Amino acid sequence: MKVFGTGFGRTGTMSLKIALEKLGVGPCYHMQEIVSHPSHIKIWYDISRGDSPNWKRLFSGFSSAVDFPVSLFYEELINKFPEAKFILTLRDFDTWYKSTANTIYKVPTMLPDWFKRVVYPIQMFIDMQVNLIWVGLFKNNFSDRESTKLVYYEHIERVKKTIPSDRLLIYHVNEGWGPLCEFLNVDVPEIPFPKVNDTAEMLRNFAIIKSFPYVFILFMITISVILFMLVL
Repeated sequence: MKVFGTGFGRTGTMSLKIALEKLGVGPCYHMQEIVSHPSHIKIWYDISRGDSPNWKRLFSGFSSAVDFPVSLFYEELINKFPEAKFILTLRDFDTWYKSTANTIYKVPTMLPDWFKRVVYPIQMFIDMQVNLIWVGLFKNNFSDRESTKLVYYEHIERVKKTIPSDRLLIYHVNEGWGPLCEFLNVDVPEIPFPKVNDTAEMLRNFAIIKSFPYVFILFMITISVILFMLVL
């Protein structure tokens, strides 16, 4: 592994993921990779309940990793991967808090309980997020803005104190390619810096996800009708 992100989700981590991949430092592991690798859901769920991470298995085929939940383990990763560099993505707290509150904070309550019980991997995925982020990091107090602000800035200071300055880039994604390419010692590509996964885009995706239970019900009704017709 060559690069790890230590910034919280919603600090531009998806844009950074794509940027790293464009620079040849990929594939890059991100929260979405957990969804696209179903076997990883159980691994992260077990980690959230106290198991030691199997980094070799999780990062097989990857060259970098950013976003929650990986960014919560930087203190372990700095020793596990002594040659790796680290990027602390930052964002103005007020805009970060608003974006987070309107998007990923809503994930645990987005789907009805009955559907999460039926599709158990979804329940494990949500429980993992709750255990590591909303309870583990924010102490089940994210709705208290001032408490969350304290956690946000304490994380930044702890990262700065823990990771040697020559291995750490403190970075806002709106700075573009320059600081990132200089830090990684690569040429600046002749393409725009990626800007993706804004709040509006996430809310559109969430609207699709919220429709899943209704699609599931319609599917089950259709199957039932077909079976009923077959036995007539």
